[in-house]
Amino acid sequence: MVSRLKLTACASALCMMLSTPAFAQQSVPEPGTDLVELYTWLHANPELSFKESTSASIMAAELKALGFTVTTGLGDEWTRVKSQRDEGTIREGVGGYGVVGVLENGEGPTVLIRADMDALPVPEQTGLDYASEVVSTTWTGVESPVMHACGHDIHMTSWVGTARELIENKDDWSGTLVMLAQPAEELGLGAKALLEEGLYQDFPLPDYNLALHVSAGTPAGTVSYSSGYALANVDSVDILVKGVGGHGAYPHTTKDPIVIGSSIVMALQTLVSRNVDPQTPAVVTVGSFTAGAKHNIISDGAELLLTVRSYDDATRQLLLDGITRIAKAQAEAFGAPEPEISIDNDYTPSTYNTPALTDKAMTAIRAAIGEDNVSEVTPVMGGEDFSQYGRTEEDVPGLIFWLGAVNPEKFESAQGGPLPLPSLHSPFFAPDAPPTIETGVTSMTAAALALFNETASE
Repeated sequence: MVSRLKLTACASALCMMLSTPAFAQQSVPEPGTDLVELYTWLHANPELSFKESTSASIMAAELKALGFTVTTGLGDEWTRVKSQRDEGTIREGVGGYGVVGVLENGEGPTVLIRADMDALPVPEQTGLDYASEVVSTTWTGVESPVMHACGHDIHMTSWVGTARELIENKDDWSGTLVMLAQPAEELGLGAKALLEEGLYQDFPLPDYNLALHVSAGTPAGTVSYSSGYALANVDSVDILVKGVGGHGAYPHTTKDPIVIGSSIVMALQTLVSRNVDPQTPAVVTVGSFTAGAKHNIISDGAELLLTVRSYDDATRQLLLDGITRIAKAQAEAFGAPEPEISIDNDYTPSTYNTPALTDKAMTAIRAAIGEDNVSEVTPVMGGEDFSQYGRTEEDVPGLIFWLGAVNPEKFESAQGGPLPLPSLHSPFFAPDAPPTIETGVTSMTAAALALFNETASE
């Protein structure tokens, strides 16, 4: 039986704690710290990708206090090699901060529960008393304000609460629990770093992988999910259009890369509208088009930056092949040099929620938080590197579900209102922390218990 979480309603003294500026100034939380206090500290002290040293140490200390065998620094060598190769240097604080906690509790399945730790280079504008004022430098050397604009502070807090609940109730389950705190999800690189440094070889191989992610569009106290494809393949493509520069008054003496690039942009729209099955989701977006520096100069080059989204691998390949074909053909049509096309090898693969696992976990979550608070939703075109854990030869079943994070009153008032709710990655995104954390812990604990106890019930 899962014990009731020690979180109070927001109408109580908890709200007073959340509005106290000194709350965000406390020293690093000790193991056993109240979950909302832990969340508030993490929110006020975010860390960028591959720089999550303090967050990782907090997660590791918590697991050690609960009796886990803990390994830290997983992914460090991979991260440093990549940093040196891609950036020519390893900047201060950059490293691999993966944390793995293992607790064996008798015979049974192995369940891995993952939380991501990194924040974003976003200046916080929530107005919260515990808003982040952190300024840091990304692993590539760009200085920026930092914010937990994607809810990874909620993820870490819910992860800690789940570990506590499962340990407190370990007489009610049997198996091996693996708690994984992952760096660099926002770069789509953290899971890859951990896998390539032996996550599945050096630690118990999971029978199931679980994760959650906050939703900026559903009310706190709810859970939503997709069975099958849940999140998309995410590819980044750079196209360097090569032209022949010259004077803007004599365009006939040039090969204008802006005109060529514009033709490429327009032709790319036919990839989804005329090459992809209308019932198959696909996105090709040109997010950046840069060229030239002055009114009367035709530049000799232009750069297009694309994001490409799909679910199945066949559609992904169709889109990437089509981009290459179209870019080269448009340049040839203008008599221009062949463009340079670069497809990032470190892409984020689509996330597939194993249907049988999803059904089992959602049945347990419905029982824990109420049938009316759980709903199935359509997949989204965002990306999540949690997908990597199911893309290995071990073919481990996985599930990531959405955790509602919006104050219910704000959610209701936003329906049909003039202003939409702040999205993930918005500087205004502020989860309704207490009920979101409580639902996250309750739901993840229920899902894990269902998996641990499936053998006994079958």
